[in-house]
Amino acid sequence: MPFEVTILGTSSMVPTKERNVQALFLERKGDGILFDCGEGTQRQMNIAGINRNKVKTILLTHWHGDHVAGLIGLLQTVGHQLGQKQDEYAVEKGEKATLNIYGPRGTEMHMAHLVRSVTFEQGKIDVKVHELPMVQDKFYENEEYELWCIPLKHSTPVLGYAFVEKDKRRMDMKRAEKLGLKPGRKIGQLQRGETVKHDGKEIAPEMVGSIVKGKKFTLIPDTKLCNEAIKLAEGSDLLVCESSFGSELEEKARKFRHLTAEHAASIAQQAGAKRLILTHFSQRYKQVDALVKEAKVLFPDVEAAFDLMKVKV
Repeated sequence: MPFEVTILGTSSMVPTKERNVQALFLERKGDGILFDCGEGTQRQMNIAGINRNKVKTILLTHWHGDHVAGLIGLLQTVGHQLGQKQDEYAVEKGEKATLNIYGPRGTEMHMAHLVRSVTFEQGKIDVKVHELPMVQDKFYENEEYELWCIPLKHSTPVLGYAFVEKDKRRMDMKRAEKLGLKPGRKIGQLQRGETVKHDGKEIAPEMVGSIVKGKKFTLIPDTKLCNEAIKLAEGSDLLVCESSFGSELEEKARKFRHLTAEHAASIAQQAGAKRLILTHFSQRYKQVDALVKEAKVLFPDVEAAFDLMKVKV
């Protein structure tokens, strides 16, 4: 099942005329995952035509302001809108809309401070805060996909994230019909990978179908070059990676624990990624063609992100 990634902001630290700060939205089957929420994220979502009520999960990479400053406004808006929509349902079922927020060490404390900093009506939406362990972890799974995190190396606790679709079995009904099978229970069993008996013969799943490999999206946020970034990005169909500086400022990147475009390309190359998109550009770069050119030396399928860029995976 294809999913779409919308890059809502591409600047590091401060917004510019051309670039908002960090946020990225992934939509699959009508539900959305928001990665980070810098100031202005709600406005960017409006411009991109993204319904904020689709945000069911927020994944925070770390608590620097350019990644979280838009969070309280978004929570109030979503809470108000969902609260209005679900009032009758809530009365009948005794349930509320839920928004799950995941983040690195310190997230529970920061969220508590954030909510206390404004008048926040918590009754309209059930906000569940999950502080993730600072280890490689599969922290969420359903029938369709998994969410993974891994700690990276920045000046504050930071997590990179991967969205991994599960492999699916595609049935070939023409092959199934030749073996005497019709839509029903046995086809369902084969779809689940089980062998069935039909007319005295065993029919294995691979006789009537094939495996469609799920897609993988990885976000590498603020970090210095490290093996953990390569490990998380392994086999990515799409890798979005911070690229704050060009190699001429490699010493600056090391000092502030950021990546250069060359570093990002090295991660993509070593991880066997299929496509690399650079983001999180220092405001000093009015144009980023030189960063793309630098990355292409190591990894050919690379481009620079721009605000409101949409990518189907």
